[in-house]
Amino acid sequence: MTDRQETISLRVERRTAWITLDRPPLNILDIRMMETLDAELERALPESDFVIFQGAGPKAFSAGAEIADHTPERVGTMLSAFHAIFRRLSKADCVKIAAVHGFCLGGGMELATLCDFVLATKSAQFGQPEIKLGCYPPVAMVTLPHLIGVRAAADLILTGRQIGAAEAQRLGLVTRIVPDSELRNAVDNLLLEVRAFSPSVLQLTRKTLWNLHSAEFAEQLEEIERVYLSVLMKTHDAQEGVRAFLEKRKPVWKAN
Repeated sequence: MTDRQETISLRVERRTAWITLDRPPLNILDIRMMETLDAELERALPESDFVIFQGAGPKAFSAGAEIADHTPERVGTMLSAFHAIFRRLSKADCVKIAAVHGFCLGGGMELATLCDFVLATKSAQFGQPEIKLGCYPPVAMVTLPHLIGVRAAADLILTGRQIGAAEAQRLGLVTRIVPDSELRNAVDNLLLEVRAFSPSVLQLTRKTLWNLHSAEFAEQLEEIERVYLSVLMKTHDAQEGVRAFLEKRKPVWKAN
């Protein structure tokens, strides 16, 4: 099965769903793209043992969510659409793989953190730059401490700095690093490796592992989302950070 819904391309074969974020050059996720991705996942997940996420074009896996959708009028809709993707993925028993090249930032990196495997090219760049906009990354606030520890998560979330694939692997965010030209081959080899196992046992094992270490994902995301909308986005600085980015100027913080 092959389907293309504008900025999301879906191909399902051999119970494997290939999902391409197709909005180059940076594959920025706007509200419509988020809703389309969630709809495609709803279709694909029941008939897939494996799901691979990849980005179109040479520059990025995804550089995150559309900043224009963070304005007070749209942020609630954006967050609801974005988090619907993660709530759906967290309940799915299939093995999830992120094939990362180029920039993997913000919401793009958050998507990678929810995958079981992250294959990255040597030149890939990771980061959660939300703090620079006066915001924070809700999903990463839940997933990163489990993946790399609270102190390393705090370093990335509170500084917004970018890191390369080698550091991301040392921290535990990246599973394997491959040459820039070998990403597709690396995904194919990983699929060949895990397809040799019992699909039912593989799914049961990853489900049990997830339940042991991230059982409270939904509840934690709900609380972080509540604070984001009812507290953070009502502050001057959060709104100022978004305005400043859109107006291409430095933000003027008031520390309220």
